[in-house]
Amino acid sequence: MNFKKKKKLGSFPYTSMVFSITLALFVIGLFGLLILHSNKLKDVIRDNVTIQIYLDKFVTESDKIRINKLLTQKPYVAKEGENSSIEFISKEDAAKLFIENTGEDFIKFLGDNPLRDAYTIKISPPYQQEDSLQKIKDELTRVSSVFEVVYVQSLVKSINRNITKISLVLAGFTIILLITIVILINNTIKLAMFSQRFLIRSMQLVGAKSGFIIAPFVKKASIQGMLSGIIATGLLIGLLQYANKTIEELKDLQSNQELLLLFSFIIVLGIVIGMISTYNAVKKYLKMSLDELY
Repeated sequence: MNFKKKKKLGSFPYTSMVFSITLALFVIGLFGLLILHSNKLKDVIRDNVTIQIYLDKFVTESDKIRINKLLTQKPYVAKEGENSSIEFISKEDAAKLFIENTGEDFIKFLGDNPLRDAYTIKISPPYQQEDSLQKIKDELTRVSSVFEVVYVQSLVKSINRNITKISLVLAGFTIILLITIVILINNTIKLAMFSQRFLIRSMQLVGAKSGFIIAPFVKKASIQGMLSGIIATGLLIGLLQYANKTIEELKDLQSNQELLLLFSFIIVLGIVIGMISTYNAVKKYLKMSLDELY
């Protein structure tokens, strides 16, 4: 004799559901990694915004100390914890570096070192706009024993313009992608619930309350969402490890804390979307008439 297996309340296509949700969460995670790396890259680029302060030809040691102390008190000089964002380059060191890079000993040719002692300061992001940098330049130029203040205006303009564009594009894509993925998961769950509509109605006809009917579906959806999130996270970790082996510099753009937050978000998102979509889908079929179910 052939026995037909009865459908249990809350049972619906498991593998296809997990696969669909995993794929959707993986795409979100992939884009999340792109955003994290882009933000870190923007920070690295901003760290390269510097100003060079060239000192007078015959500046004294006391003047150097005075200028260094003055720079440390300025709010626009970036604070980097134990690492100093103020670098002093003597004219002797500058000459050695030039000779190493070019292979030409200009001191023998000229008979003197025409270079000057200089300070290089990293500028804090809030002060990296063109007008702020110009004000800083004007202020430092007026300092006693300072010969010239220089920064690459075209580089600053390009950095600010491109970072703004990238931020807007990423924000737009993030919103569109998130909405698309939520709709995709929602429709996948609704499709799975469609096969359960008569079982839901049967339970309703025998007097089961809405909460009793909905609970098993929501419980299973939360498990599927969590499992999908874990699988998607595992795939992303594997992809990230492969990428790190291929491009070693990529590790410098990663923060373990930010990655942990992203992976946690993916798992929680899978659970939340699964539960809400399932709840809404079951609720919808509970309100339908028999004719509408067909």
